[in-house]
Amino acid sequence: MTKPDAQAIASRVAQGRGATPADLVVTDVRLLDLVTGALTRTDIAICGDTIVGTYGRYRSARTVDGRGRIAVPGFIDTHLHVESSLVTPFEFDRCVLPHGVTTAICDPHEMANVLGTAAFDYFLACAERTVMDLRVQLSSCVPATHLETAGARIEAADLVRYRHHPKVIGLAEFMNFPGVLAADPSCLAKIEAFAGGHIDGHAPLVRGLDLNGYLAAGIRTDHETTAAEEALEKIRKGMTVLIREGSVSKDLHALAPLLTIQTSPFLALCTDDRNPLDIAEEGHLDFMIRMLIALGCEPLAAYRAASLTAAQAFGLTDRGMIAPGKRADIVLLDDLETCSVSAVLSAGRLVDDALFASRRTVAPIGRGSIRIGPVSADDFRVPATAGPTPVIGVVPGRIITERDSATLPHHNGGLSADPDQDVVKVAVLARHGINRNIGRGFVKGFGLKKGAIASSVGHDSHNICVVGADDGDMAAAVNRLRAIDGGFVVVSDGEVRAELALPIAGLMSDRSYEDVRDALYPLRDAARGLGVTLPEPFLQVAFLPLPVIPHLKITDYGLVDVDRMALVS
Repeated sequence: MTKPDAQAIASRVAQGRGATPADLVVTDVRLLDLVTGALTRTDIAICGDTIVGTYGRYRSARTVDGRGRIAVPGFIDTHLHVESSLVTPFEFDRCVLPHGVTTAICDPHEMANVLGTAAFDYFLACAERTVMDLRVQLSSCVPATHLETAGARIEAADLVRYRHHPKVIGLAEFMNFPGVLAADPSCLAKIEAFAGGHIDGHAPLVRGLDLNGYLAAGIRTDHETTAAEEALEKIRKGMTVLIREGSVSKDLHALAPLLTIQTSPFLALCTDDRNPLDIAEEGHLDFMIRMLIALGCEPLAAYRAASLTAAQAFGLTDRGMIAPGKRADIVLLDDLETCSVSAVLSAGRLVDDALFASRRTVAPIGRGSIRIGPVSADDFRVPATAGPTPVIGVVPGRIITERDSATLPHHNGGLSADPDQDVVKVAVLARHGINRNIGRGFVKGFGLKKGAIASSVGHDSHNICVVGADDGDMAAAVNRLRAIDGGFVVVSDGEVRAELALPIAGLMSDRSYEDVRDALYPLRDAARGLGVTLPEPFLQVAFLPLPVIPHLKITDYGLVDVDRMALVS
C-alpha cells in the first residue's frame, strides 16, 4: 500500500463514512467473515489501493458488479521460488494472479546460487513493477552447503545491503539447520544481522530438543514439514507451519487433518515449486484451498490459512482481511467450497489483460551461464566395486529420498544401470566454469527403461543433473543442454526427443508462460516414452542434488549422506 499523506487519509475517512463517493465500489457481494465464517451481503468501498468500507452500501461513479459472488481476501503464497515456475517474474505474475494470488513471498536463491546478489537486484527491480505484490526474502544459504560447487557465495555483509528495501521481508529459508545447531559463525552472523526481523525456516524432520535450539535462534516458519505429528509439535512450539503442495513436494494430504478452525492461526499455505503445466491443469493456491475443503477442512480454516494467517506470520499487517484500512486485494468466487475464482482485484485494480499490458518490464539477466565443455559416454563410467552399491531411492511426491542399495551388473570393469531393478545412473556435472567436477551414482524409482533426462535446474547450486539408462544418451543430453544454454532435455537412441530451453541463468524461459506450459506436454510424453512413471520427472531430477534434504543425495562432489552431512566414500 502507498503510504498516505494527510490529504489521502482525509479522503479515506470521508469515503469510508459515505460522506463522499468512493473511488471504486464492488457492489452486492457476499463477504466471507474470517472471524465467524458468516457470509454477509454488502458493498466494498475502495479509495485508491485501500478498502475503506464494508458492511454497508456505497456510491461511486466506478463500480464492479459483485452479482452476489463471494468476496474473500487475496491469497498469499508464503514461500516459493519464481524460478521454479520456469518463467520470469512478469510471466509468473500473469500466470498466477488470475488464480487469486495477490501476494507472493519469493526466495530467489535459485538464481542467487548461479549469479550471486545480481539475482536480488533483478528480482527487486521486477517486484517494483509486477501487478501482484511480489515480496523478496534474501537468500540465506548461498551455497547451501560446502559439499557442492555453486556459482556464487553470499555472506552476511552482502545481505545487509538489501535489508531495508521496501520489498524485502527478511531472511529466506535457513536451510543449513546443522550449521545453526552447531553455532557455525557464518550462520550466526546472518541470523544476527536479521535478528528481530523475519527469518524463514527450513527444518525437515527436526524434532525435540534440536527443534527447540533451532527456534531459539529466532526462526519462526517451516515449509519442510511432511507429517501431521511433526507439524503439531512445531506449531505447539510457536512455529507457523506452511502447508506445501508443489509439483514434486506434496504435503497437503498428510497435513490436512491438522488444519482446523482452532489451528488455522498457525498454519499457512505455500507452493514452493510449481510449474505452469500443473498450474494450468490444477491451479495454484486456489487448488490447495479446494483440496483442503474436499478433504474435510472447514472453509473458514482454509481461507484463513490462505490469507490472514499468512499475513500475520510475515508481518504484512496491511492485508489478510477484507476490512477498512486493509489493502484492496479481493478475490470474487462463484463458489466457496470449490474456490472457483471469478475475478480478482489487486490493490484496488481489476486484474485483466490491459492491467498486465501497462507494466514496465525489466530485461532478464544471466544468459550464457552454462560453462562446461563437451562430454562423452566415458565421462559417466562408474568403476566396478565389490558388494552392493549405494542407490538413491526416490519417493514419489516427496523430495526426501531413501538410502537404498543394489547389486549391479558389471561391464568392461564398470557398473551398469539395471532397468530391471529400476536402477539407473545419475550424474551431476559442475556447470559454473569453476571446475570440471562430475559426481556419479545410481538412483531408483524413475521407472526409466532407456535413454536419459537432463536438467540444468538442480537445487540448490544448479549444476547439471542427468539420469539415464545409457551412457551415450546421458552424454548427448548434457551436450544438448550446453547448446541451448540450459533447460530440460529428453534423449533416446542418441536423438533429442523433446526439450525446453531455459536460457535465463539456466533456470527460466524468456518466453510466455503459455509457451512454457505447452512445451512441458511433449517433454512429459517423451519421458513416459522412456518408461518414466513419475508424474513430474523433471523437477524430481532437479531435487536429486539437494544436499540439505535427507537422506541420500548427489552433487558434483559425489554421493552425500545428508544425515551426516558428509560424502559417501
